[in-house]
Amino acid sequence: MTSESERNKSQDDCERLISSHKTLLMATRSPDGHADISYAPYVREGNSFYIFVSEMAKHTNNLLAHPEASILFIEEEADACNLFARKRLTLDCQVREVQNGDPEYVRQLLAMTERFGEIVEVLRTLKDFHLLALTPSRGQFVAGFGKTFALDGNGYLQ
Repeated sequence: MTSESERNKSQDDCERLISSHKTLLMATRSPDGHADISYAPYVREGNSFYIFVSEMAKHTNNLLAHPEASILFIEEEADACNLFARKRLTLDCQVREVQNGDPEYVRQLLAMTERFGEIVEVLRTLKDFHLLALTPSRGQFVAGFGKTFALDGNGYLQ
């Protein structure tokens, strides 16, 4: 049984793990059912992760065809006490395209520009880029050996 203080520490560790990354790893499914893994820079608002991705990337077409993904944040190897028990967070997400002209689109691309610089303004001029919101429905945080927690869609340890 996990104590309240252990759960709070693990919740903080989970949040630190997310905030220590500027990119997320994602697993998607191709239109013909094959699994693909990739990554994308992201910004976060509330419990959603926003990515701005090109149709030239396999993951974009996968996400548009099958609007679900599994995303991963994992502790750096150099920081891990044991490579078999790296801290990691996996989130099952529903994917939604945010349309150009929507206030959310403008807000998230501004946040991306602030985080990643002027390259976002250049990418914004390209017609093949899509802003996608990845919203978790559930997840799992592994804080070490024997320390695994289920998460709800809002990112809270259960």
